[in-house]
Order: sequence, then C-alpha cells, then structure tokens
Amino acid sequence: MLSAHEFATLMLVSQSPEQVDMNRAELDALLERQLVMLERSAEGHRHRARLTDTGRSVLRALNRVDRHERATPGPACHEAD
Repeated sequence: MLSAHEFATLMLVSQSPEQVDMNRAELDALLERQLVMLERSAEGHRHRARLTDTGRSVLRALNRVDRHERATPGPACHEAD
C-alpha cells in the first residue's frame, strides 16, 4: 500500500513532473513499485519522472473511488428538537 506522501508524489508526477524533487524518498518507492520511470530530458542532462501505465491505472482507480465517495450520500443525520 502506498503512503499518503507516495500518493501525493504520484499525483505530482502526473500533474507537474518538472516540480518533483528527484531526491525524494517517495520517488524511490514509486520507482521500486514501477509506478513511475525516469527519462532523460531532451538535452540529456536531467532526469524527469514520468508515470508508467501502472501508475496511471492507480491514479484512475483512485479518481473513481473519490468520485464514488463524493456521489454516495452519507448516513442521514437527524437533529434533536
């Protein structure tokens, strides 16, 4: 299971890969789980994190769960009169 920091890093790689600190421990965990991969920049000097197909699948599943939870009403609350 991914930690909250690992999920946040996965989302950051998806939305703003240029802002990912390449020295983050969470990035190592995502690389180990093959959710992200490193690719060289066009200049060949820097690496950039990129989602793998598995990483994209994890985020899609998380998005479906989030949408389902927001659409499902919680238990009815009754105020005492």
